[in-house]
Amino acid sequence: MLAASPNVGYVHEPFNVHRWPNWVPVQLPHVYTYVCRENEHLYERAIEDVLAFRYPLRNITAAPDLRHVAQAAVEFPLSLFYRLRRMRPLFKDPIALMSAEWLAERFGMQTVVMIRHPAAFASSLKRLSWRFDFQNWRDQPLLQRDLLGPYEAQIREFAEREHGIVDQAILMWNVIHHVIRGYEERHPDWSFVRHEDLSEEPLKGFRELFDKLDLAWDQFAEDAIVRSSTDETRKEVPTYLHRTVRRDSRAARWTWISRLSPEEQERVREGTAEVAARWYGDADWTPRGDPA
Repeated sequence: MLAASPNVGYVHEPFNVHRWPNWVPVQLPHVYTYVCRENEHLYERAIEDVLAFRYPLRNITAAPDLRHVAQAAVEFPLSLFYRLRRMRPLFKDPIALMSAEWLAERFGMQTVVMIRHPAAFASSLKRLSWRFDFQNWRDQPLLQRDLLGPYEAQIREFAEREHGIVDQAILMWNVIHHVIRGYEERHPDWSFVRHEDLSEEPLKGFRELFDKLDLAWDQFAEDAIVRSSTDETRKEVPTYLHRTVRRDSRAARWTWISRLSPEEQERVREGTAEVAARWYGDADWTPRGDPA
């Protein structure tokens, strides 16, 4: 939605190793790769290229299949267009979360962090059968040292033995939002937004973000946000269209109630209670009216 602003060049998930080859000229070693001053020499030039819209054309030759070739065939001309128009890069990537402080400090990024209800997060992972290999966190000692210390033992346990997807979701949500809680305490100048608040009042919420980020707001941006958040025919998006942004956002915020069993809902609520208390109260676990 932020990319609906004119003169913004949208860069999609360069830290996502499952999309490689993509905008980044080097393959990152982990999901949620952690970059800091001690290892920035490995990645600094690569991120400079991304932010300058210098798409690594040689990545096309490394593409493992036609789908990735097609992806590069779309992104490469976009990068040329963005660069020629001197557009402002919009770097959208939840997988870059652990490196957010480095990105903000090194490149002067204005940072927006999205917070999501723990049950909604767990229900999405369950619905899409997205499992996480916790070795990605265990095998990053700098990340463990700087951000994930309180969860080191649990991460090691989950890396050594696979757990159920709901239990994985609970640990993932706690770790991710433990990191976000630290960012919120250290960086009051960043923007922290609950997904549910944007879902309830998308025009108001995005207008506030546009203003804070000095993004131009016009009729095109307003229309794009309205179209993407008020499609009353879509409260639940088919799994094969999980990347779509068009849906009834107010109804979609409660879809976790039908996706998770009552027992799973209670497990998620109890398992995330300590971290979630910062952003979610009793009212956030009880929908107003019929969510279906």
